[in-house]
Amino acid sequence: MTSGIRPIDVLLQRAGVRGHQRVPSDSKEFHEVTKRDALRLLENDVDRLLQTTEQVRRPALQAEMGRFADLFGRFLQEEGPALDWNKIQKLPENAVMNYSNLKLPKNEQIRNMLDKLVVIKLNGGLGTSMGCHGPKSVIPVRSDLTFLDLTVQQIEHLNKTYDANVPLVLMNSFNTDEDTEKIVRKYKGFRVQIHTFNQSCFPRISREHFLPVAKDFDVEKDMEAWYPPGHGDFYDTFRNSGLLKKFIEEGREYCFLSNIDNLGATVDLNILNKLVGEERASTPVEFVMEVTDKTRADVKGGTLIQFENKLRLLEIAQVPPEHVDDFKSVKTFKFFNTNNIWANLASIDRVLRERTLSMEIIVNNKTLETGLRVIQLETAVGSAMKCFDGAIGINVPRSRFLPVKKSSDLLLVMSNLYTLKNGSLVMSPQRMFPTTPLVKLGENHFSKVKEFLGRFANIPDIIELDHLTVSGDVTFGRGVSLRGTVIIIANHGDRIDIPAGAILENKIVSGNMRILDH
Repeated sequence: MTSGIRPIDVLLQRAGVRGHQRVPSDSKEFHEVTKRDALRLLENDVDRLLQTTEQVRRPALQAEMGRFADLFGRFLQEEGPALDWNKIQKLPENAVMNYSNLKLPKNEQIRNMLDKLVVIKLNGGLGTSMGCHGPKSVIPVRSDLTFLDLTVQQIEHLNKTYDANVPLVLMNSFNTDEDTEKIVRKYKGFRVQIHTFNQSCFPRISREHFLPVAKDFDVEKDMEAWYPPGHGDFYDTFRNSGLLKKFIEEGREYCFLSNIDNLGATVDLNILNKLVGEERASTPVEFVMEVTDKTRADVKGGTLIQFENKLRLLEIAQVPPEHVDDFKSVKTFKFFNTNNIWANLASIDRVLRERTLSMEIIVNNKTLETGLRVIQLETAVGSAMKCFDGAIGINVPRSRFLPVKKSSDLLLVMSNLYTLKNGSLVMSPQRMFPTTPLVKLGENHFSKVKEFLGRFANIPDIIELDHLTVSGDVTFGRGVSLRGTVIIIANHGDRIDIPAGAILENKIVSGNMRILDH
């Protein structure tokens, strides 16, 4: 559980535990009573919120708020990191397959395999961290094409090449739904069926009194009072949308789920062959997590462990403080989770029906613009792995993990390091080694997309780049080439203009360098 707080400490504070009590405040009985009271107060508050909605919307919202209350109830019971470090077992031999051992299917089988697949993209995020309005999926990333354009191109290419009908499903949030619905209309003529559904909308809780900060259910009026509860919400909302049932009835067997901003997360026929083709195992693989080799840049990423004889995801939030360094060790935990997930649809249905779905709670502390401190309770889609039978990891090439979270990632995907082929980014054969350069661009001058683009006349040639650090007021002329390790630092008040056609190889540039027109 990610949090610097224990629920019980806040509750004891709120209960004003002092003076004469019949039940000692440190007793188990007192704690249980306090937790029950907290849950009852929250449920009363949620009922009050529901009374502010139209009658016709109430049943659906009641079910959603029931899931929220369940999450909150589980949160109250947690007493700190949910994992006993000493019970971690060694990963079994066959727990993580090597991607290179997978076989490519025969061409004549591919269409039949694709007809058993659904592609799902997590599309709930906004582009605000990169200085953009609206859904992140509509930020142009390459040749004026957005994340969503590239995804549609990839799936249309599959459908046309193999005469298949792979549908695309977008899981939106209340933040992205309206804009996405307008945007998907432009794909009407494409050979891709697009479906959308919304993940839940839960109320943020005041950190002080553990009650919702929303005054009513008018989400549009007070967006800050609500939040989408992480991608672990996928399972329930996918079922509730009716799409899970529809796809099972159509004979589809697996979904491939990934973040829409991971440009490496394309449909992989070798993995699909392992699940539904000639290579499928005699005992079904219900859940696959794609992992890749951990580098020093990935030390905070979730990893795979064997725990209580089940393969499961371990996030840094679950690690006791004294073991955080062990968790970050590249030697101890070699892999990290890419959040590319393949899951069996019938198994998702079973786990939900039998109510055996269990995911660790992530407690996200936020401070609203008003200064109000809130918590939001979330879950992660990969943490459901332990609830499925025959779950495995597949150690995939790094090329399947190409997320665009910052402008430094944008520099890579817009550069000549990649070529665009049917919506997929393919690394240039001119690159001598398969790893991407390490790029760090200063937050103050490069973090917003518009600002970032304004600092490059065009994106430099980085085919031979290993490491780039840029800090301060720096601009790049047309046709610049960066090779080896390049560090450019403009101190406060200084400005550095890298001239057109410059070749910087293993260089440190600092101070003030401006080239002005005469």
